[in-house]
Order: sequence, then structure tokens, then C-alpha cells
Amino acid sequence: MKTPLLIITALESELKQSDLPSDVKIVFTGLGKINALLSTVHAIQTYEPKLIINFGTVGKINPELNGLLSIHKVIQRDMAAEPLAPRGITPFCPRPYEYFSVAGEHVCGTGDSFVTENDPWLHEQKVDVVDMELFAIASAAFVYNIPWHSFKYISDDANEDSGDQWKETMHHGHDLYMQKLSQFV
Repeated sequence: MKTPLLIITALESELKQSDLPSDVKIVFTGLGKINALLSTVHAIQTYEPKLIINFGTVGKINPELNGLLSIHKVIQRDMAAEPLAPRGITPFCPRPYEYFSVAGEHVCGTGDSFVTENDPWLHEQKVDVVDMELFAIASAAFVYNIPWHSFKYISDDANEDSGDQWKETMHHGHDLYMQKLSQFV
């Protein structure tokens, strides 16, 4: 079943299928890079999309940011294989260590951990926000040569209070996602 537009998000609590137009397909990946990669590859093979849009929540590293952001670049914040390669780079991997969307202005760092403390490396890499899925989604899109956009709602401050903040605010981006989606459908 082909679809021109595929939405990928981690959890239904972030964006409900019932709120979308009936012809828009959405895939819920679950949390983390492995879940996101497997779900994205399966969705690409099933729906053969022309464009992938990722909606999701993020913790902010850049204290000046709020609301819904458009992501331009994503890197892998938890690939730490020194001395084989610098942090963020998978050694012996022919694929890029950073992926770029078709539009956007912010940098996201993806990793399989919930960020709850300051990490100077994130500041050195000019990471604005952190999540747990986008690098995997962008990697699959790259392999299948599908353009992607990512819109991330800042749900927490990436500090010791992040878990509680995220639980309280993860659904607050819904209306902003719907407004953004209206530009694509």
C-alpha cells in the first residue's frame, strides 16, 4: 500500500491516529533507536512513502529554545567507541555520522538514554535538543533515499527533573503538530 506521506512518532500519546486525516499513515515506533529503526524500515517497505515526517518530544540543551522546532541535522550522542572513532561516529560504518533533513535549523542528538544532566560534549557539538529516535529514522530514510522532516516539541529541560516534566508535557505539542501537518496535506 503506497502513501506519499508517512508520519513516524514514538508514542500515540504524542500524536493520535484518530486526529489525522484518514489518508495519512502514522507509525508508532516505541522508544529508542532499535525500535525506531525496525519500525521505520518496516513502514518504508510497507507504505513506500515519498516523504517521512517525524513528530516527537525532546529535551532542550539550548536554554533559549521553547515550543516546536524544525530539525536540520541529527547526530548520534551515545555512540562512544573511542579510540576507534571519535564520539558520535560509528567505527567502520560506511553510512554518514550525521543526517540532514530537507529543511530546518536546529540540531538534535539521539541516544538510548533519557538526558538528566549536563553533558559538555552536547554543547561542543552545538546540539540544541535531545531525543531517542530521530537518528535511526533518518538513517533508514537515507538508506531508502527518502527525504525527511522532523518537528520536535520541547517537553523538558534535559535535567534531573526531566522525567516528571516529560510526563506532564509530552502531549502539549499535539496542536502545534497538527498545525504543522496542515502544511503537508
